[in-house]
Amino acid sequence: MAEFTKYNCVIVDDDEIDRLTTLSFVRKYPQINVCGVCSSVDEALKIIETGDINILFSDIDMPGTDGFEFRRRLMHIPVCIFVTSFADMAAESFELSALDFLVKPIKGDRFERTVARIHEYIDIRKKAALYEYSLGGDAVFIKDGHSFIKVKLHEILYIEALKDYTLLFTAEKKYCVLSPIGSLLKEDNFRSFIRVHRSYAVQKHLIAKISSNKLIINNITIPIGRMYKDNLLDIKS
Repeated sequence: MAEFTKYNCVIVDDDEIDRLTTLSFVRKYPQINVCGVCSSVDEALKIIETGDINILFSDIDMPGTDGFEFRRRLMHIPVCIFVTSFADMAAESFELSALDFLVKPIKGDRFERTVARIHEYIDIRKKAALYEYSLGGDAVFIKDGHSFIKVKLHEILYIEALKDYTLLFTAEKKYCVLSPIGSLLKEDNFRSFIRVHRSYAVQKHLIAKISSNKLIINNITIPIGRMYKDNLLDIKS
C-alpha cells in the first residue's frame, strides 16, 4: 500500500457492537488515527474540542443529539461518513455535505471504497488551487499551476461528484474541477451529459448498454440511481 498522510477521526455510535465494528474496520487502515470512540455526541464533542479532527464516522439515530445535528455543529470538519441502519436517510445526509453513507452491516469492500474516497477528497482539498477551470467552445480548460490543460468535451466519458469537486474521466486520464456536479451540468457545454446517479453523469451517445441498475460506457460500469431512471427512458440500450 502506498504511504498515506495521517488523518484523525472520531467514531460516534450509541450501539456498542456497531461502534466496535466500525472501529475494527478503521483499524485496518494505518493512515487513519482514531482519536475517540464515543457513545454519544456530547462525549465526541469534548474530544473534538481538544484536537484537529479530519473525519467523523457517525451514526444518525441516537438518543439526545442525533447524527444530523452533530454534523450541523461541525460543518468545518472536511469529511463526514454516516454509518446507519436506515438507507432512506441518505438524501438528507448528503444535504449536510456527507462524503459517504454506509448502511449497516458494513462490508469490507464497501469500507475500502470509502477510505479511497476519503484519501482522494482530502488530497484534492490540499491541491485545490490546481482545479480552477473555464469553458470555451467545445473544451474545458483546467488550471495546472500557471498554465491550463485543454480537455475536449467529447473526450470526457463520464463525470463523478466528489462533494464540492467534480472528477472528469476520459479514456486515458482523470481530471478534477472545483465545481459541484449539479452546477457543472447546468452549463450549456455539458448538455450532452445525462445525470444517472447522485454521483454520476455520462455522455448520452456513448452509452453501450442499460440494465435495471447499471449502464456500460466504454466498458466501464456506472450505477443507475432509482431517482434518475426516468432520465434514461428515451435512450435505447
